[in-house]
Amino acid sequence: MTGVDDRPARPDLARQPASMPNNRRDPGRPFAPAAELVRRHRAAVLARVAVPSSQLGTYDAVLVTDAADAREVLVDARYAAGFGFQRDSSGPRTVMNQPGILLNYDGEEHLRYRRMLTGAFSPRRVRALGDVVARITAGRLDALAAAGPGADLMRVFAGPVPLLVICELIGAPPRDHAGISRRSEIGTSVDTTLQVQQENFAEMTAYMGELITRHRRGPGDNILGDLVRQHGAELTDDELVGMGNSILVAGHETMSSMIGLGTLALLRSPGQLGLLRDHDDVADTAVEELLRVLSVAPPLVRRADTGLTLRGQEIRAGEHVIVSTLMANHSTGVIGAAADELDLRRPRAAHLAFGHGPHHCLGHQLARLELRVVLPALLRRFPALRLAVSFEELEYRADALVFGVKELPVAW
Repeated sequence: MTGVDDRPARPDLARQPASMPNNRRDPGRPFAPAAELVRRHRAAVLARVAVPSSQLGTYDAVLVTDAADAREVLVDARYAAGFGFQRDSSGPRTVMNQPGILLNYDGEEHLRYRRMLTGAFSPRRVRALGDVVARITAGRLDALAAAGPGADLMRVFAGPVPLLVICELIGAPPRDHAGISRRSEIGTSVDTTLQVQQENFAEMTAYMGELITRHRRGPGDNILGDLVRQHGAELTDDELVGMGNSILVAGHETMSSMIGLGTLALLRSPGQLGLLRDHDDVADTAVEELLRVLSVAPPLVRRADTGLTLRGQEIRAGEHVIVSTLMANHSTGVIGAAADELDLRRPRAAHLAFGHGPHHCLGHQLARLELRVVLPALLRRFPALRLAVSFEELEYRADALVFGVKELPVAW
């Protein structure tokens, strides 16, 4: 049995802002899957959906929403990661035509790059970054206080903190931060043209190439410096550029969205907010629960290298599969009952916020550290933190690979 064709007509997609079918939420309930996603999850037959992409145009994919199905797909080597590395040195550089980006590789090639980066994100290295994250957080809390009640938390705090952390990790000087932020936001949008994306990626590549050149001359005390020192003879500049851009985008956009949406979710649940603000022992379970509930990470896309079956249904060779970590993390397969409710004391669940299998997010320890430091610090510095606008006025980045809130005006 093949999947239900649940794709909207293409003219509708052309008239509306693009949004990701795997991460769709209703505006009034941005912390839980939209009704249509729940309906697809409950259906007996796998749905085939239209997925917007500014690089590929709209493509079709089988939508996977069940946690067990998702794990099966993500560990099976017959589902290739991403869209496949094009290996076309004559064509324009894109995310899919850039050496060094881990999602372009599987098998031994993927392991080769991953081993080089593993040490950079080891538990010991991440623990050593605790003081850096605390220092940056304190500085941005001062900036938020100076901006005064009514400040946009995204612009003043949630955006800058992970940007400054990741810039320290790659050795990017302060004068470069605004350009990095702009290019990162464009790169994760699915509602731009291919030309815009190619121009933006060319800028990203040129900038990272400059950083790599600086590190070749004198490796800094950071991730890129370590890569050059330890593996510079094995890696081309092109490969280092791809690895650097992967670290930069993944470490910035996702964390910015998590801090913003996490704060909003807590403001909507005052009792849970008080738990995190007033009890140190809640931090670890709170972070896991927020990661599970919000599920902001980019879509996990795979391509069937051969004909396969999932839940007894056909996946044709060459078909794409898109995993909804949002729906999987809200399903009974992960958490049981009351999955949409935020419970910061809930025992840690085996969620899929960082993916699963060989491509499990390398930076998951750093992400957890940032959230454990940033959110309690914000709530303790501003114990009377509240929304400065009505909840209904907020707008969300539904047209981005990483879901988030566009602006978050707060007062105290």
